[in-house]
Amino acid sequence: MTSSFSLRWVAVSVFILSSTLNYLDRQILNVLAPLIMSQMHFNQTGFGFLISTFSVAYAASSLLTGWILDRFGVNRGICAAVTWWSISAISTGLVRSFPGLAVCRGALGIGESAGVPAVGKLNGIYLRPGERALGAAVNQIGLTLGAAIAPLWIGVALARGWRAPFMITGLLGFLWIPLWLVVSRAIPPRYAAAELAPARDRTTVFRILRERTLLLLVLANVLWMAGYSLWSNWTTLYLVQVHHLTLQQSAHYVWVPPLISNLGGFFGGWLSWCWIKKAVDPLASRRRAVWVSAFGSLVTLLLPLAPDPRWATAIISLSFFFALAGSVNIYALPIDLFGPQRSGMAIAALTFAFGVLQTVISPIIGFLADHKLYTEVVWIVTIPLFLAAAVLMGCRPATRDRIFEEKPEPAAR
Repeated sequence: MTSSFSLRWVAVSVFILSSTLNYLDRQILNVLAPLIMSQMHFNQTGFGFLISTFSVAYAASSLLTGWILDRFGVNRGICAAVTWWSISAISTGLVRSFPGLAVCRGALGIGESAGVPAVGKLNGIYLRPGERALGAAVNQIGLTLGAAIAPLWIGVALARGWRAPFMITGLLGFLWIPLWLVVSRAIPPRYAAAELAPARDRTTVFRILRERTLLLLVLANVLWMAGYSLWSNWTTLYLVQVHHLTLQQSAHYVWVPPLISNLGGFFGGWLSWCWIKKAVDPLASRRRAVWVSAFGSLVTLLLPLAPDPRWATAIISLSFFFALAGSVNIYALPIDLFGPQRSGMAIAALTFAFGVLQTVISPIIGFLADHKLYTEVVWIVTIPLFLAAAVLMGCRPATRDRIFEEKPEPAAR
């Protein structure tokens, strides 16, 4: 049993390396933004539109990539996605104009829309129900590790130009694909083959999109993820513009919030896991964890009072901490409610919602930032968290899609 547990988590951890590459390719633009903006001559509003371009593509393709994962399986889906986004990252380093940059970011969004649903689906077939929020937290380590590593490329950009980091990191995806294929064959999922069969009934796959519970989860995700979007994309620009750091100085700070947010992911996963261990059903446990995270996020309102970049970084880190604590529970709910076989489409609906949110909010944040209205930004991303927690109170397991039941592991052979 212990050996099976360890091997399952080894497989999950290797798969989550794809999330690290996903976010590394995405975050390099954000940490190098001041340098790229100065060389390509656009402002923070333009940067906001770049994020929107990525997000439009991310949202528009999320449901399609979720269907592909459910229809063709995790391995085929993720290998195709990693290939696509790696090529897009390399292409970013070759562009010579703002429109070209926007096209490459849109292409990156198409490929990366498969990342979160693929990990959620993998958690559903490798992990037990009580472990899934922790699995989402481990995935968040992959995501935020990518964000934490991204500032290390500032030195490369200053020495070799901003294009080199995009091209080098894009190539790393082609090394991950054969690694995962070897691991997936060596460590098969814990569920029987019948349960892992791709969903081939197209009507059944898309019917989930009309279910009230999923629609409420989508709404809750839109309300919750503004803070996550803010600190994922704007931390460097905030410190440079508000606290007047150089790009090189910002590298001493911007790696901290992503690492602290990892602890928030585990805190949120641990909270719900503890309640599940006490026989509280998963849905109620996730809701409680989201409420705790919403109240913790009130610390964000102190950010405009921060006297220096150290205090600002500390407050941003705590805000990111609680954003992740709630997020891992929201993203675990589709697996609990709809089971691993249909979780690809269910989680894709949440990533679609996140893409729509970023599309709308990014130009707004850019406009407010250009006009020094940072207090308004803080309120915009904090107050909706309580609405998200309230919306989750309306979620109920659908009649035929009850919370996924734990089944005994097959006997060791």
